[in-house]
Amino acid sequence: MPPLDLVIEGGDVIDGSAAPRVRQDVGVRGGVIERLGDLRAVPAHRRIDARGRIVAPGFIDAHAHDDRLLLEPPADRHPKLMQGVTTVVAGNCGWSLAPLRIPFERVPPPLREFIGRDDRRFARFGDYLAAVRGIGPATNAAFLVGHTTLRAQHVRDLDRAATPAETAAMAREVEEALEAGAIGLSTGVFYAPARAATAHEMTAVGAPLRARGGLIAMHIRDESDAIDEALHEALGVGRALGVPLVISHHKLTGLASHGRSASTLHLLARAAQGQPVCIDCYPYAASSTLLIPARVSQSARVRITWSEPMPQHTGRELADIAAEMGLGLEQAAQRLCPAGAVYFSMDEADVQRILAAPGTMVGSDGLPNDVQPHPRLWGAFPRVLGHYARDLKLFALETAVHKMTGLPAARFGLAGRGRIAAGCAADLVVFDAARIADRASYDDPLAAPAGIDAVLVNGRVAVAHGVLMDAHAGMVLRRG
Repeated sequence: MPPLDLVIEGGDVIDGSAAPRVRQDVGVRGGVIERLGDLRAVPAHRRIDARGRIVAPGFIDAHAHDDRLLLEPPADRHPKLMQGVTTVVAGNCGWSLAPLRIPFERVPPPLREFIGRDDRRFARFGDYLAAVRGIGPATNAAFLVGHTTLRAQHVRDLDRAATPAETAAMAREVEEALEAGAIGLSTGVFYAPARAATAHEMTAVGAPLRARGGLIAMHIRDESDAIDEALHEALGVGRALGVPLVISHHKLTGLASHGRSASTLHLLARAAQGQPVCIDCYPYAASSTLLIPARVSQSARVRITWSEPMPQHTGRELADIAAEMGLGLEQAAQRLCPAGAVYFSMDEADVQRILAAPGTMVGSDGLPNDVQPHPRLWGAFPRVLGHYARDLKLFALETAVHKMTGLPAARFGLAGRGRIAAGCAADLVVFDAARIADRASYDDPLAAPAGIDAVLVNGRVAVAHGVLMDAHAGMVLRRG
């Protein structure tokens, strides 16, 4: 038998299933895990010493906005590879880069800020996937087609529900996207361009999902005072479609909503007895999206991540900016728009309760286009392993790894991913459980994490001791 391509030897393997760790070697050939066990006598072209380290499946970012990032290979750093992420689920919150054929001037915010001022346009979803494949992405990627993108393309007046003809046109685009390789549909009725969409519209647009085996991921209409009604709406859409539902970045925002996660998790657990539904969340008590002036009063603090008319205020506290302007917070926010912001509006107890819930996946919700992004872009996954699992002991390390590997692989239908087992793809992370930590902060959001020795994507070493080695090892994944 010819030598293996690679053996990772002497490590404690956490296989992604939540089972206890086992000390064994991992042998890789042709981008696939071929053998497990004592492989000291087995010849290999390369060996990685993992003694005293954890060997885990590559992490899966269950909620990413890397659609543009996947087309832009990094020169020396990468926010996902550096923290052990080998697969991302992109196209969330109703935003996808394709299909989009309208001029940039007609693209509504926030979709405009998301896609960026870029000459590249993808008239069909398949064109975008072909571009990603052609460049050789840094990570593996599975894609959702965005309802908001479809609305921008087909609905003449975004302040009303779609007409039957417009709905039918969007459904045809969903069908084409699924055929090209999309794994499902995402919605974002929280945002203005899709706020007028009804549950009926979302159900009709998503009609092709059932026959094609797709899923729907929903940024619900409200994550604050009206969260119960918003959850019931999303659950109703999932039931009507008869497909798996993902509630995106589940959280309670606004000071008045603190503590309500016990109730929302109970509601979701009861719903899961009758329909396939799960949630993702990010491990921080601050959210980040567009700067919405009417929302600033709900937060203890607001920090600006970018501002088109006043870029000099990027990275600053809104309260300080407002004081300099001699204005109230909402009036100052209006001056800064269009802009992005971090909102310190969540309760840490809610974050921990949601993160610890058995069916919760980990997603970064990071925004790569932001000038001064939320630190979740660079730190979400090491933060779960270091801060929450090791330091706070919120759950076992095996549970933490499961939430970011085997669980999302099963929920999103990513066969052969998220597990260390013979025949699975060799997406692997070697890390020091005692040292792994997020170092990205609100003041220094681009700092790479500590404690990760190696990251492999499809058997190729992408990162070694914090150095980017290969940024073209990823592939486009299909559901199932």
